[in-house]
Amino acid sequence: MPLRLDDLRPNEGSNNRRKRVGRGEGSGHGKTAGRGTKGQNARSGGGTRPGFAGGQLPIQQALPYKRGFTNIYKTPWEVVSLERLQQLEADGPITPEFLYERGVTRGLEFPVKVLGGELTAPIVVAAHAFSGAARERITAAGGTVEVLERTDRWVSARPRSRRLPLNAELKDAGVGKVGGPSRAEAVAGQHASTPNQVAEEV
Repeated sequence: MPLRLDDLRPNEGSNNRRKRVGRGEGSGHGKTAGRGTKGQNARSGGGTRPGFAGGQLPIQQALPYKRGFTNIYKTPWEVVSLERLQQLEADGPITPEFLYERGVTRGLEFPVKVLGGELTAPIVVAAHAFSGAARERITAAGGTVEVLERTDRWVSARPRSRRLPLNAELKDAGVGKVGGPSRAEAVAGQHASTPNQVAEEV
């Protein structure tokens, strides 16, 4: 049987009828319109803000150990100790790719940092960062240290500043200072000297 336009129906539950309140008792939402009988929440514009506890000390202020925040721009370093590197018994240089192949790190997108530990054999290590103790013990054991340039996405993962580069230039030009140029003059480049230069000329 061919499908016709009048056979089309939306999926069950995809469309819901709007709740129409205050349209008489027959609607099921008459009289108080679902707001109950009187009280603060029954008024127009009533209710309280989130976290309001009626005037007593709110719970978010009563829990002093809930402080700080989670830094979403924190770099998730892959930390490896010298003891772990020595256990690998690598024939060649130890690189982030080698560590990932041996299952030491989670992935190549994370920067690698080498920390201190016991080291008896010389090793060649290439990583993105080294602690001071790790660097000293590798060189003392006759190994070499190579610091790789970070190209991960957390290098530039910083909150965008609202300040425009132009604002810094205007500040250097002395806009708003006594004897300094106006904003229009500084933008147009008509006043190149700063207030300090003007004072020196006088």
